[in-house]
Amino acid sequence: MAQRPPSPYDYLPEKPSFSVTSDDIRDGETMPRKLVFGAAGGDNISPHLRWEGFPAETRGFAVTCFDPDAPTGSGFWHWVLFDVPGDVTELPSGAGSGAFEGLPKGAVHARSDFGTKEYGGAAPPQGHGPHRYIFAVHALDTDKLGPDSDATPAFVGFNLFFHTLARGLITVTYET
Repeated sequence: MAQRPPSPYDYLPEKPSFSVTSDDIRDGETMPRKLVFGAAGGDNISPHLRWEGFPAETRGFAVTCFDPDAPTGSGFWHWVLFDVPGDVTELPSGAGSGAFEGLPKGAVHARSDFGTKEYGGAAPPQGHGPHRYIFAVHALDTDKLGPDSDATPAFVGFNLFFHTLARGLITVTYET
């Protein structure tokens, strides 16, 4: 891969950041196989995420995972979850996939670029080089973002643009 596309977060208005940590992933490290898409040899389990230090006026959260290195010209959305209640500060492993155990009541999955309403793990093309997977937790000024579960990731992102107070990121890599 000649030149890596930029992170979309480099081009959005700057927002305060807060801490996002995980028992499954660490910023700058390689994504573990259990989080990789099933057809790519993984278990397709969404990662554990925990966050703190967000603004006091936060009313809700959204969680996304984006691969800017996908050979599409527009990246690839692996996870789009919103309307996470403002009192939730952690998602267990698997909350966004499988049986959705631990998914907070009221949280909404929009379609990923896989076309499903759940987390879809890493699945870069064979030999394409390392891809970045940017897990973002967005602190929102609203408890209901507006779109429904049939919304595209771009439409959810459009709404996030106007409602994000702060965000925390973890970026991991994976290649096949």
